[in-house]
Amino acid sequence: MPVIANKIVSHDPVWASIREEALRAAAEEPLLASLAHSAVLNHQRLENALSYILAQKLGSDALPVLGMREVIEEAFSADPDIGNAVRADLVAVNERDPACRGFLKPLLFFKGFQAIQTHRVAHWLWHQKRETMAFLLQNRASEVFAVDIHPATRFGRGIMIDHGTGVVIGETAVLEDDVSLLQNVTLGGTGKETGDRHPKIRRGVLIGAGANILGNIEIGEGAKIGAGSVVLIPVPPHCTAAGVPAKLLGDCGCDQPAREMDHALPPQVD
Repeated sequence: MPVIANKIVSHDPVWASIREEALRAAAEEPLLASLAHSAVLNHQRLENALSYILAQKLGSDALPVLGMREVIEEAFSADPDIGNAVRADLVAVNERDPACRGFLKPLLFFKGFQAIQTHRVAHWLWHQKRETMAFLLQNRASEVFAVDIHPATRFGRGIMIDHGTGVVIGETAVLEDDVSLLQNVTLGGTGKETGDRHPKIRRGVLIGAGANILGNIEIGEGAKIGAGSVVLIPVPPHCTAAGVPAKLLGDCGCDQPAREMDHALPPQVD
């Protein structure tokens, strides 16, 4: 990768920004220089850096770090669209999380982002009929990140899980593009039913902390789910639902709640 006047030149602007941020971090905090080089600057592509970072986090006695990295690299090489989704997820975090400034910190430290990328690899393994390996990654992500996503769950791009702790997402759930959710969210079933039994979260939905969305119900495009809600009914597009059990409260008040990250509920008239 060429460098001109201390500026990295790349056809991948996200990766170029990450490398520039890593160089600055190493200069500003000499104690972090080793981390910056081993996790970022020693690699040619974002996929290589991410495989290194995830393998360091997820490696265990069952699958040591080198073996874990081989599995992750295999998925990235076989399906280049995973890398495209990774970049969209990084952009989503940078745009929506007020605690985020740039791409380096979520790549290195944000467990919500790292859990999503682990799931993307597990999902690829699931479709390769390597279900035991997929479940191993699910298990390690649950242990390491406190995020439990079934390998069969379908994710779009531009997904953000803020904080991550306590998120549980079931087998037949679907999250379309540009969804944002916070900690302790459950997308689950309503009992012991089988088959298609989990929520379908359409594009641009915002789900507040501690919300439980249960059953094979649809949360329409651009909807908002209030924090702590228990949602058992479908929610129309661009509508807010909140409460226990959740009720429809009216319009969201913005076109793209997942991007706005505004959790305010519409005023209620007695």
